[in-house]
Amino acid sequence: MSLLRRQFLQLAAGTAVMPALSTIAASQAYPVRPVRVLVPYAPAGPSDILARIVSQKLSERLGKQFYVENVGGAGGNIGMGQGARATPDGYTVLVVPPNIVVNPAMYDSVPYDPYRDFDPVTVAVSSPTVLTVHPSLPVQTVKEMVDLIKSSPGRFSFASPGTGTPPHLIGEQFRLSLDLDLVHVPFNSAGLAIGATLAGHTPVAFTSLPPAVPQIRDGKLHALAVTSKIRSQALPDVPSMAEAGYPEVIGEGWFAFIVPARTPKDIIALLQREIVAIVSLPDITEKMAELGFEAVGDTPDEAAALFRSESAKWAKVIRAANIKAK
Repeated sequence: MSLLRRQFLQLAAGTAVMPALSTIAASQAYPVRPVRVLVPYAPAGPSDILARIVSQKLSERLGKQFYVENVGGAGGNIGMGQGARATPDGYTVLVVPPNIVVNPAMYDSVPYDPYRDFDPVTVAVSSPTVLTVHPSLPVQTVKEMVDLIKSSPGRFSFASPGTGTPPHLIGEQFRLSLDLDLVHVPFNSAGLAIGATLAGHTPVAFTSLPPAVPQIRDGKLHALAVTSKIRSQALPDVPSMAEAGYPEVIGEGWFAFIVPARTPKDIIALLQREIVAIVSLPDITEKMAELGFEAVGDTPDEAAALFRSESAKWAKVIRAANIKAK
């Protein structure tokens, strides 16, 4: 081989590895600037609450600001679509509920593919759904509420954080299994759904626990049941649906951290380690329990498997209830 050809091949090889080396060097220094934590819902909902708790700790532990940006609308599709188009460099992280895998079954089209456009980091926490009513409603148990709804067809509605959210789907499961005339009223977040119930506009609500717990403890909302298999630590006096006599009504939400696909693997590994460590801290665990969150902190592979199984599970409910969103 001629000297000139050897020099050419060495130069070409060096050029080929430079981008990879640059990526590795950049990820090893991560983060070198503020990181956007994108929440595809309005403030005060569970995704937003979790994002703010974890972002504050990430900022402290990694030395750069992790700041929350709310991009709500279209059941989370607008924010998730924006996240799918973000540069995969670790400087955009999303906090999402099951809608990430549920929305494609409900909408004619969504601006993202949950598997092609994102890489999971971890499912950080889970949270059961809680059935609440306005205190003016003359019921103390789920059975009394069911009897009241059946005695007054066309009178009652229930609020949820949005079409296709776990609380909505659980509410539909409840409605279908008992053949209730109960109209669904969707909102853009759990906070807004709870606000409507507090105001008496929607006398019944199915929402996640975190934004509801303070209102329940203050007596502004009356909790009838949680939809997990067992009672929640956050509301130990509130029965599960099974205890209330409705074991077929079961489900919970979960909240995952994801990043745009092709984000460097070592950045994903760093974020996963840090987030799992944060949700395991004693003070955070205690705070999460008070709000109704339970730590999960799984691996990216485990999160990916959950995404697939949840997609199949909720798609069946969507078909049975004939749920479509535009």
